[in-house]
Amino acid sequence: MNLLYLALGSMFVQQTFIALSRALPAVIAPAIITDLRVDATWVGIYFGVTAAASLVAQLGCGSFIVRHGAMRMSQVSLVMVAAGTAVMALGTPLALFLSAIICGSGGSISTPASSHLLSRVSSPRYLPLVFSIKQTAVPAGLLLAGLLGPQLTEWQGWRFTMLLSAVACAAFVLMLQPLRVKFDDDRVPSRTFQLSDFSSTLNAVLATPGLRALSYACLAFNGLQATVTAYFVVYLTTIGYTPVAAGFVFSVAVAVAVPGRIVWGWLGSTHVTPRTIMAGLALGMAGSVALLALCGAGWPTLLVGLIACVLSATALSWHGILLAETARAAPDGMRGGVTGGVLSFGQVGALALPLMYSGLLDLTGSYGIGFIVCGVPALLVGVQLLRQRQRGDS
Repeated sequence: MNLLYLALGSMFVQQTFIALSRALPAVIAPAIITDLRVDATWVGIYFGVTAAASLVAQLGCGSFIVRHGAMRMSQVSLVMVAAGTAVMALGTPLALFLSAIICGSGGSISTPASSHLLSRVSSPRYLPLVFSIKQTAVPAGLLLAGLLGPQLTEWQGWRFTMLLSAVACAAFVLMLQPLRVKFDDDRVPSRTFQLSDFSSTLNAVLATPGLRALSYACLAFNGLQATVTAYFVVYLTTIGYTPVAAGFVFSVAVAVAVPGRIVWGWLGSTHVTPRTIMAGLALGMAGSVALLALCGAGWPTLLVGLIACVLSATALSWHGILLAETARAAPDGMRGGVTGGVLSFGQVGALALPLMYSGLLDLTGSYGIGFIVCGVPALLVGVQLLRQRQRGDS
């Protein structure tokens, strides 16, 4: 049990730093847009490139996790995110592009690595709860980004904020080093990476009906989450909120995802089937993002915040349930790779939906239309999951 707590704690902090660093470009986007004199659509493009890099990295990370160990790959993830965050501070178009690639590919390794590690030290029955607790690190990172990002940016500028985040990631790499001996004892040094690993991982996911359904859900959920994370703060500034006020609303809403993920994980480990919970979350996020799209300058802050909280409790709270189901359905010894394969579909969503949103914003000038359109895939997934439940499908 002590081993589980140690693994859970280290993976929690690791993913907190990853989430904080990857969310900062969206949270402090108004300052970056003003300083660099770029259009707001760059946010969608940046996160689209990040998702494309994540897609490739997650499909190919399985062999590296087996060869080097989950803890070592967690360190690699932090180093790459630190480097990408520092590069962004240069502020040139090339720097933004390189930052998206480095942060996307580096940050995407963290979840498959932690899934590999935690599935070794946790009971299968409590995987939904364990994974949900670990995944609360993501809203914790978003919360810190929303609270600290705008404040630090107003104090010392957005470049200083990005560099400080990079230093924090690099420092935690050193703190994880003593844990390598304990948690990377299952690594297989003879395992080598091959280009065929990409197709092997993809085939392993698509050949299993349960994993295939989880992949489609991950695509819809992660795509909507990426869109909301990228545009929420900017959207609120267009209806009368200051950047600091918008960041505060974002942080309050994201805070709901912390207990939300734990509650869904507890229910999924005890009283309700994980697929039923995912269906409810899918319908909830589709409905709440549609309501967010209708918000205007005259809407009370309390109401806007309530809608944002519901959106956070759904679109930002599905990860533990889905990852636990993925680990449970994965073949032995392939949990890290299969998790990366399922999450790669999520990166397809995180690539396609923000770019779609960016295109709709450029075409229509409306933030609301993009939110509604990006909520449709989640609605379809929710309906499909309910149909499977009624038929008794696995």
